[in-house]
Amino acid sequence: MDKPVYAPDYAYDAAPRPGGAVEVAAGVHWLRMPLPFKLDHINLWLLDDGDGWTIVDTGIAGDEVKAAWERVFETFLSAAKRLKRVIVTHFHPDHLGLAGWLVDRFEVPLWMPREEWAWGRMLSLDGGSTMRTAFDRFYRAAGFDAAMMEAAAKRPGRYARIVSTVPGAFRRIADGDVIDIGGREWRVIVGAGHSPQHACLHCPDLRVLISGDQVLPKISPNVSVWPQEPDAEPLSLYLSSLEKFRRLAPDTLVLPSHNLPFRGLEGRLDDLASHHAERLAETLSVCANSVTGVEVLRELFKRRLDTHQLFFAAGEALAHLHHLMGQGKIRRRMGDDGVYLFESH
Repeated sequence: MDKPVYAPDYAYDAAPRPGGAVEVAAGVHWLRMPLPFKLDHINLWLLDDGDGWTIVDTGIAGDEVKAAWERVFETFLSAAKRLKRVIVTHFHPDHLGLAGWLVDRFEVPLWMPREEWAWGRMLSLDGGSTMRTAFDRFYRAAGFDAAMMEAAAKRPGRYARIVSTVPGAFRRIADGDVIDIGGREWRVIVGAGHSPQHACLHCPDLRVLISGDQVLPKISPNVSVWPQEPDAEPLSLYLSSLEKFRRLAPDTLVLPSHNLPFRGLEGRLDDLASHHAERLAETLSVCANSVTGVEVLRELFKRRLDTHQLFFAAGEALAHLHHLMGQGKIRRRMGDDGVYLFESH
């Protein structure tokens, strides 16, 4: 019998336009900003903080997003109710991109997990030269051909081009912290796998979870191995950290970074676990013969991928391979050509 297909219970059927806002819970305003990718938007959150406002995530650095923020400021900010702080869930550019601009402009603190800040700070200051050797070695070992390697050579330094310089000081948030925002308690739940210390914010009083990229309603959050940590095993971290969210109320309103706010968190957690179990089974099957990372990628992602998607797909294929290695189900060896081969025991 076919398993039932998960369908998110969307709380809204349309999103606000850039520069606009929708109040989704008391004092919680939903913003949406554009992205220059196939995934063309990000959801951000403006929280009523009593005598001011707290921003959660910032959008990518660019004039279009700055212009949208200006329209938000005109609507919400005043001399009596100014911006108080910026909270960032994780270091990816669509979340951290304009944090430096906001922090400098309004002279407010940046709050985020320490490891996320460190990654963002490092990458925002790196023009790419220090990363080129690591990128070259990593993608050659994955089995990239000449055309793919040409694309890979353009990747180092890309982060710094779409992120304003990350502030040199921040306030650390960690799993279990409680943040008072407008007289309500927001608890920090730190996940892993999509990024090292992804902060989600849960308000039990409102029954609202700002899930960032850790839990999305439709697409599976990217869980990848990257050149900076080539032997990482992020998938086990991701799957284990999802269990933290099972204790939340069944009717929790989930505010994701992409797509629409939804309910039905428990079902989505089950769906994500099932998705990765299927992917792992596919990957193990492919490894019946000796295969490269790219060969696994092509089996898992049969649709046509643009250049941006290619690197995420490669990282995800390697994440599943490394997970199976950690379970002792496959082994890895280096071929004479410097390319890793994966095969089942």
